[in-house]
Amino acid sequence: MSPDQVQNGQIYLGTSGWSYSEWVGVLYETDRDSKLRTYAHIFTTAEIDSTFYAYPSQRTVMGWLRYVNPDFVFTAKMPQIVTHKKKLDLTKGVDEDVKRFCQLMAPLQQNGKLRCILIQLPPSLDFQPEAMEKFLEILPAEYRFAVEFRHLSWMRPETWNLLERHRVAYVVVDEPLLPPEIHTTTDFCYFRWHGKGTRLWYDYRYEEKELTPWVPKVDETAKKVNTVYGYFNNHFHGYAVENCLQILEMMGKATPRQREAMTRIKAYRSSVSKKPPSTTLTQYLSVDKDVLNEVHGE
Repeated sequence: MSPDQVQNGQIYLGTSGWSYSEWVGVLYETDRDSKLRTYAHIFTTAEIDSTFYAYPSQRTVMGWLRYVNPDFVFTAKMPQIVTHKKKLDLTKGVDEDVKRFCQLMAPLQQNGKLRCILIQLPPSLDFQPEAMEKFLEILPAEYRFAVEFRHLSWMRPETWNLLERHRVAYVVVDEPLLPPEIHTTTDFCYFRWHGKGTRLWYDYRYEEKELTPWVPKVDETAKKVNTVYGYFNNHFHGYAVENCLQILEMMGKATPRQREAMTRIKAYRSSVSKKPPSTTLTQYLSVDKDVLNEVHGE
C-alpha cells in the first residue's frame, strides 16, 4: 500500500507546477538542479501548469516521463486557447485544439502517468449548460477530465448533473471567488488550494488552523471515490510545498522523505531573518500569466 493510500481511495497531493526559481532553499539546493527529478523524489504527483500557457513539445513531454519515479502521476491543465481565448466555442475550432493537445500528451497517457486533464474556466464564463454539454461531448473518451469553474452561476444542481453524465470531476477550490463546496460527480475528486491573498491570491501562506478543516474533508471524500487529487497553487516563496507537506503530516500520511523535507523547510524559514520582499505585480505577471486573465476578467 502506497503512503498516500486510504481504506477506499488513493490520495495524491502535490503542487501546481514545480519549476520555480524561488523554491531554491525551500525545496531545491540550487537553481541548476533538475527540479522535476528533485520534486518527484519528495511528492507522488504534480499538476502540469505550463501547458496552460503553451503546447508542450514532444521532447518536453518525454522529459517528464524520464525524470519521475514509476509510481509518480501527473495531471495537466488544458491550454488557455481552449478555455480563455476561444471559451469552449466549437465554431472556433476548439475540437482540433483539444485533439492536438491530447495527441501531444499521449506518451504520458499511454504510460499511465496522465491521470486527468484540468479544464479551468475563466471568471467571465457564466452558466452556459448547452455550450458546456457540446464541449464535453467532443472530449476523447480515453482521457479523464475535471472542470474548475470560476463564476458563481455554475454552483447549481444542473452543473453537477451535467458533469455526472459525462463522468467529469468537479474541482473543489479554496479561493476568493467560489465557496469551498465539495461535489463528487464521478469516481475521482480534484482539489485545488489557490490561497486567499487580498491582492494576489497565490501569494499566500496557509496557517495550520486553515488547513485543519480540510483534513477530514479530503479523508471523507476519499471514502466515496477511487482517487483524490489535490494541488496547492500558492507557489510564491515555496508556500505550496510547505503547505502540501504540512497537510500530509496532519493527515498522518507523510513519508519519511516528506518529513525530512518539512524539517529542512522549517530550518530554512528560521534562518531567514525577515520575510522575503513581496512580489510586485509586474514580477508576478512574468511568472504566472493566469493573473492577467483575472485582472482583465477573462
